[in-house]
Amino acid sequence: MLLFPGAAFPAPERHSPAVSGKTVRDSGGVSFSADASGFVLLSRAVPDAILEIRYYSTYNFVGRRIDGYEEPEALLTREAAARLREVSDELVKKGYRLKIFDAYRPQSAVDHFMRWAKTPGEAAMKPYFYPDLDKAVLFREGFIAARSGHTRGSAVDLTLFDMASGKEVDMGGRFDWFGAESHQDFRGLTAAQRASRKLLRDVMTAHGFRAISKEWWHFSLQNEPYPRTYFTFPVSSRAVSDPGGSAENSRASCDPDGGLPAENREPRQ
Repeated sequence: MLLFPGAAFPAPERHSPAVSGKTVRDSGGVSFSADASGFVLLSRAVPDAILEIRYYSTYNFVGRRIDGYEEPEALLTREAAARLREVSDELVKKGYRLKIFDAYRPQSAVDHFMRWAKTPGEAAMKPYFYPDLDKAVLFREGFIAARSGHTRGSAVDLTLFDMASGKEVDMGGRFDWFGAESHQDFRGLTAAQRASRKLLRDVMTAHGFRAISKEWWHFSLQNEPYPRTYFTFPVSSRAVSDPGGSAENSRASCDPDGGLPAENREPRQ
């Protein structure tokens, strides 16, 4: 989900710039770059994290794999990944692992969201992500926008995984839900759900990340290294020259179509 009003940024390009490896700057002073040299793979930089990359799968609000997601991998800037490793190490001691839904998001993916939001129909996933909203209002209400902080490479969407139970922690709302239940201060939470959200938020902010009010799962590095640069390279291990050290890939096991693990998948219509 994207929470940056579209009017605050230049209009989206029909084709993402900087696809040839060059860095270009638009009239608003925003740079677009295909240089992935400052990024690492989270599967190596944060080896205890579980990857469940929703935009590589079909289990997302669009209902199909999103442009730019060539592998079910997660990439972050070196600075953000180092801080996330600190978060992971602390949470493991408390009995939790991180589950990553999204990290770096290429501009082509944001462009895909924009095309989808402006195309009539294609609302198969409405019951699961935005049942109380008309798709036509998602852009106007700021859920979909022309630019995303994820594209700068230092934002991550994640939750907690309880090692004792072997299950994702109940946070009182699902990832990418377009509604009030996603707000940090939603009043309908149980005491346990509120405590779980607070644990995630407290550990993330203690290690240099910033939370936002409308998405309990979203965190951005406070001192991000590329505050005005939006990247265009795909989500792929091939895009990263130095993956971030050797470690066993902890990607969540998925079914052949790249969807959610079968035991956790919502029924489709």
